[in-house]
Amino acid sequence: MKLKKAIILNVLITIFASIGIVLMLLGIQPMGPEDGISASKLEMFKYYTVDSNALMGIVSAIFAVYEYKILKNEAQSIPLKLYTVKLIATVGVALTFITVVFYLAPIATYGYFSMFRNANLFFHFLVPVLSIFSFCFLEKTKELEFKHTFIGMTTMVLYAGFYTINVLIHVENGTVATKYDWYWFVQNGVWSIVIVVPIMLLLTYAISFGLWKLNKSLQ
Repeated sequence: MKLKKAIILNVLITIFASIGIVLMLLGIQPMGPEDGISASKLEMFKYYTVDSNALMGIVSAIFAVYEYKILKNEAQSIPLKLYTVKLIATVGVALTFITVVFYLAPIATYGYFSMFRNANLFFHFLVPVLSIFSFCFLEKTKELEFKHTFIGMTTMVLYAGFYTINVLIHVENGTVATKYDWYWFVQNGVWSIVIVVPIMLLLTYAISFGLWKLNKSLQ
């Protein structure tokens, strides 16, 4: 029964991530104007939010295929490498969810729930919540070890490098325009980057460890 539920959730995650990408790619806003994470065309991939959701959608699709094969006795198990990538992807969307709920939404110009409209309804809420639930409750494994919790930080480590470089090369008179600091991390000064990056990395590791622990403890 859990396997069937996992397949359904992974299919939904893939569909929801795809819908979000299409809506943002085409600039469609059926729920009205939104705040914060919004861009059209390829520019949208500068956001960690979009990248993490795209990765989650791809990984979930592959997982659904493997789980279907297991259900049909065409496969014995899901490869450890794929489980590791699933952890990485889940950490990514979980980080997105927590950052939005506790940081971006509270300071949103058009109100807290403006961060959950249109494509962001999928990116900031539906995909992360379903992904976390699926990984922790329906896709338990004994194969993931403690060392994999560090691998779970992969996307954030790479993105932190990209974001830091992007900020530093766009400093003008000691400030960075929000066009280049789209997560508003250094609006109080470029020096903030030395505080923000470590905090985000620690938060990412905490999420990775927490997801791993829940996956193990709920077996």
